[in-house]
Amino acid sequence: MPGTSPARSGADVPAQRSPSPSAAAPGRGAGRWTVLVVLCASLLLIAIDATVLHVAVPALSADLRPGPVELLWIVDAYPLVCASLLILFGTLGDRIGRRRVLLFGYAIFGLASVLAVLAHSPGVLIAARALLGVGGAMIMPATLSLLRHVFPDRRERALAIGVWSATAAVGAAAGPLVGGLLLEHFWWGSVFLLNVPLMALALPVGRWLVPESTGEGSGPWDVLGALLAAGGLASAILGVKQIGDGRPTHPGTAALLLAGAVLLGWFVRRQRRRARPLVDFAAFARPAFGTAVSCIVLTVLALVGLALMAAQYLQLVLGLSPLETGLRLLPLSVAAVAAGLAGPRMLRALGPRAMVAGGFLLTAVAVLGLTSLGERDDPAVCVGAFLLLGYGLETVLFGAYESMLSDAPAEQAGGAAAIGETAYQLGAGLGIALLGSVMNRAYGSAVEATPDVPADAARAAGHSLGEALEVADRLGGAAGESLRHSARLAFVHGLQVTLLVSAALLLAGALAALRLPRALPRTDDRAGKVPAQPGHPAPDGDALPQRVTHR
Repeated sequence: MPGTSPARSGADVPAQRSPSPSAAAPGRGAGRWTVLVVLCASLLLIAIDATVLHVAVPALSADLRPGPVELLWIVDAYPLVCASLLILFGTLGDRIGRRRVLLFGYAIFGLASVLAVLAHSPGVLIAARALLGVGGAMIMPATLSLLRHVFPDRRERALAIGVWSATAAVGAAAGPLVGGLLLEHFWWGSVFLLNVPLMALALPVGRWLVPESTGEGSGPWDVLGALLAAGGLASAILGVKQIGDGRPTHPGTAALLLAGAVLLGWFVRRQRRRARPLVDFAAFARPAFGTAVSCIVLTVLALVGLALMAAQYLQLVLGLSPLETGLRLLPLSVAAVAAGLAGPRMLRALGPRAMVAGGFLLTAVAVLGLTSLGERDDPAVCVGAFLLLGYGLETVLFGAYESMLSDAPAEQAGGAAAIGETAYQLGAGLGIALLGSVMNRAYGSAVEATPDVPADAARAAGHSLGEALEVADRLGGAAGESLRHSARLAFVHGLQVTLLVSAALLLAGALAALRLPRALPRTDDRAGKVPAQPGHPAPDGDALPQRVTHR
C-alpha cells in the first residue's frame, strides 16, 4: 500500500517507534481512505441485514408458515448470536489478526446468506440467521478496530469514525427501505440474496487492500474467558428479550437472567485476576472510556424500541406501504450522514462533553416533538423530528465511540471495539424490553376496555396492533370498526407514553455525558502525539507494540 513500509515476503514486521505517529502508521497515504471505503461497505451490509427483515416478515410468514415461537427466533437469532460473540471475536482478532477474522466473517456471512435464500423451512432459516450472526460478530468489531490501527492520528481517525458510525446509522435506517424496494418486485429471499455477490467481492478486495494487524500477542488467548462472556451475554440478552415479550415472571426468564449473571460475574472475576485479560475492566473507571460505553447503552436503550414502533405506526396507523415507510424514515439517514461528516469539526470545537451532552438534548427535543403525532398523518412533524433525531443520535454515537476507541490502547483495539458493539446490542435488548413493556401495558389496557367487543376478542387484540386489526376484520360490522378505531387510538397513546419515557432516558444520558472530558487532550503540534498522563495510556497508543503485515 502507498506510504507503508516494505514487507519481507509477507512476514510479520514489527512497527518501529518513530518521532511521528504517522511515520510508521499502516495505511498511511491515499490507501487508508480506500481501506475506510472497504470497511464501511461491509459494515453497511451488516447494518442493513439487522433491520431489512422487519418488512419481509409478512411475506416470509405466508410462505414458510412459521409458528409464533419460530417467527420470534427468525427475527431474534441474528442479533442474539451476534451480540453474544462480539467479545469473543473482537479479542480473537487482537491475537490472530483483525483482517483474518474480518475475511472469515465475510465468508461465513456470504455462505449464511446463501443458506437463507434456499431455506425451505423455518428451522433452516433460523439456522441461517444464527450463522449470519456469527459472521456479523466477526465483521463488526474488526472494522472498528482496524480503523483504530489504520488511522493512528486522532484528527483523521475522528473523521473515519464519523464516516463509520454514519454508515452504521444509514444501514439500520435503510434496511426497511431496501426491503420494501425488493419486496415490491421479488420474493422475501431477495433480502438475503443481495449479500451473496457483495461478500464474494469483499473477500478478494479485503485481502488485497486491508492491512493485517494484531495486538502485542504475548501469552495464551483466554478461551474459557471468551466462552464465559459468550454464554453470559447470550443468557442475559435472551432473558431480557423474554421480559420484552411479556414473560417477566416465567421461570425460564429468571433462570436465564440468573445464568447470565453467574457467567458474566465469573468472567469479570477471571479477567481481573489475569495479567493479560481479554477485557481490561480498569478502563471503565476512566471517564473517557467508561462514560462513553454507558452513553452508547443509554442512547440505544432509549431509541431502538422506538424504531420498531415508528414502523408500525407508519404502516398500521397511517396505512403507508413498506416502501413509503422507508422513504418517510429517510430524513433520519440523511441527518445521520450530515452529523457523521460534521462530527470531527464539532468534536474539536465543542469537546467530547458538550458534544455528547448536546446530542442527547437535541435527540430528546426530537422525541418530545413526536408526541404531537396522532391518527392523522403530519408529514412536516415527522420529517422535522426525524431530521433532529438522526442528527442528535449520530452526534452522541460519534462522540462516544471516538472517545472510547481513542482512550483504549492500540493493542486492545479489537476488545475495545467489541465492548462498544456489545454495549450497543445490550442497549438494544434492554430498550426493546423496557420500552416494549411500557408500550404493551399502555396499549393493552386501553384496547381491552373497548365497549361492545367480546372479552376474548379484546384480549387477543391487546397483544399487538397488527393482531387487533386482524380481529377487527373477523368481527366486522360496528364491533369491528369500534375495535379498529380503539386499537389505533390506544397505539398512539402507548406510543406517546413510550416517547416520554425515552425522553427521560435521553436526559439521563445528557447528565451522564458530563463525566466525559471537557476537551480533547493537548496534542504536540510537531509530532501529532498526545502526552501520556500518569497511570493512563497514551490515547493514540504509539508506544504499544503492534505487529503489522502488508501484503
